[in-house]
Amino acid sequence: MGQLEELENFVRIAEAGGIGRAADQLGLAKSVVSRRLTDLESRLGSRLIARTTRKWHLTEAGQRCYEQALRLLDASAELQATVNQQDQQLRGTLRIAAPLSFGVGHLAPVIEQFTKLHPELAIELDLSDRFVNLIETGVDLALRIGELADSSLRARKLAPISLCLVASPSYLAHAGTPTNPDQLKQHRLLQYAGTSLNSLWLTGPNQTLHQIDSVAKLKANNGDFLNAMAVQGYGIVCSPRFICWQDIKQGKLTVLLPEYTLPERALYAVYPSSRFVAHRVRTFIDFLVAYFSKHSEWENETPSPQQNQSRPGGNR
Repeated sequence: MGQLEELENFVRIAEAGGIGRAADQLGLAKSVVSRRLTDLESRLGSRLIARTTRKWHLTEAGQRCYEQALRLLDASAELQATVNQQDQQLRGTLRIAAPLSFGVGHLAPVIEQFTKLHPELAIELDLSDRFVNLIETGVDLALRIGELADSSLRARKLAPISLCLVASPSYLAHAGTPTNPDQLKQHRLLQYAGTSLNSLWLTGPNQTLHQIDSVAKLKANNGDFLNAMAVQGYGIVCSPRFICWQDIKQGKLTVLLPEYTLPERALYAVYPSSRFVAHRVRTFIDFLVAYFSKHSEWENETPSPQQNQSRPGGNR
């Protein structure tokens, strides 16, 4: 086994947080990963990881080895990419993490088209709304929506993500249609878990800001479920257009207060900034940028006047 493989094995242990997780990510037996670490420590003549029954940490020598190993592995990957730059066929495994609702609704055609161009590339896709630590999990890139607080990651914007307030015609017929933000407080609101309607701001036609202070009657950690509840007439939801646009188009949901705007978000591709970006990762990100520049239907769909029209009955 080569020295680069030993170093890659060690880096994966350090980043994954243990031999067991590293073995899972490398697709190797735990005993193999452990033996490779022992061989590396023997060759270098220094202990790299201090282990106890409950926890472990990098030794001082281990931290120095980790930093140098990253540089060597990045240089090796960059050299290979430079030598093979004329070979456009991608190989290996591309590990991607993406939000559940967005992935289910919009990633299948992306993956299908990309793998047609690169049939020798394997894809591992993790669809979940939980936060994924790219370094610890060995994920190559993640798609994320909203503000990016992690400065250790690089990001490329892929598409705008706008929000809108929607409710079903049946709900509005029963509860009335709000004509200004203050009336939302009297309605049944649905909320994505982890966010607060108390911090929801709407900007009016004259650029005045309106804050919604109300307690949600239903919270859930999945946008598709909340959208389905809104379609069933349960209440009003602040939804990303990529979830609700088809129901708006079909008249199942009505956009409320269309003259007011909500803060716009964006879809990003994020990846570690401390690493050489593998050719397959760079190629996929470029493909995402090109794809979503032409396929952001949820943003291009404009509700008809009938869908935005306030129904009689006023506010309840």
